Amino acid sequence: MALDQSFVGRTYPPTAPYEVGREKIREFAAAVGDVNPAHTDAEAARALGHLDVIAPLTFAFTITFKAAEQVVQDPQLGLDYSRVVHGDQKFAYRRPVRAGDRLTVTSTIEAIKSLAGNDILDIRGDVHDETGGLVVTAWTKLVARAAEEA
Repeated sequence: MALDQSFVGRTYPPTAPYEVGREKIREFAAAVGDVNPAHTDAEAARALGHLDVIAPLTFAFTITFKAAEQVVQDPQLGLDYSRVVHGDQKFAYRRPVRAGDRLTVTSTIEAIKSLAGNDILDIRGDVHDETGGLVVTAWTKLVARAAEEA
């Protein structure tokens, strides 16, 4: 069954604050193989003009994808998550994510499309710091594959 188009534009409440820790940044950088010292060494980050270590660009996925759970678990939307694959991801930064940030995410459904029986859901996650400043916007595309015919 196709997803309800009336959900386009729906915005979900902000998440609880996520405190970005130095060790989380280091672990993520190691996991993705990013050896930039600005991710692991506060002095190296400061030498580049940052206040503390900064996260790799894809780090924001860890909190925006978690925030998107509000959308995918909305029973009114009717998304069958067992059929979902991650279709695409992109980010637009205002400033780097850095250790010590307390970030919240507000998720909005930007588009719902049906193509060859597949439902395609575009979710925008706006990440704000504790002052309300926009840090990064992340777009996640989820594809709910069509049910296989018996």
